[in-house]
Amino acid sequence: MIKFRLGALALMAMACSTGSAMAQDVAAGEKVFRQCRACHAVGDGAKHKVGPNLNEVFGRTAGTAEGYKYSDAMIAKGEEGLVWNEEVLTVYLAAPRDYVPGTKMAFAGLRKDQQIADVIAYLAQFSAESGG
Repeated sequence: MIKFRLGALALMAMACSTGSAMAQDVAAGEKVFRQCRACHAVGDGAKHKVGPNLNEVFGRTAGTAEGYKYSDAMIAKGEEGLVWNEEVLTVYLAAPRDYVPGTKMAFAGLRKDQQIADVIAYLAQFSAESGG
């Protein structure tokens, strides 16, 4: 019986330590995205603003949205192979200027991991590659 309990605890620990342990909430992400709307648009008819529109951001090489003038730093990141996905966005949204020094993005970043997870879930629905 003790071996079973230890085995079960070990499996539970492994399950909690792998993958995204945080549930994502699209509705909460839409609320978080309100902070982004001053500079970014998403959805039907979205156009570039101060920042690029974020339709189809998942799978997009950094600095390549057609018709948007990116900073040299963001273009260089794309040339180095940076492609937007959940993992990259998680780090970037926490501190954009640390992740891409020289980016035009003035936003300091989202402080709460849950807000980052939620806004990523919201953005995912506008990208075919994310499954959204």
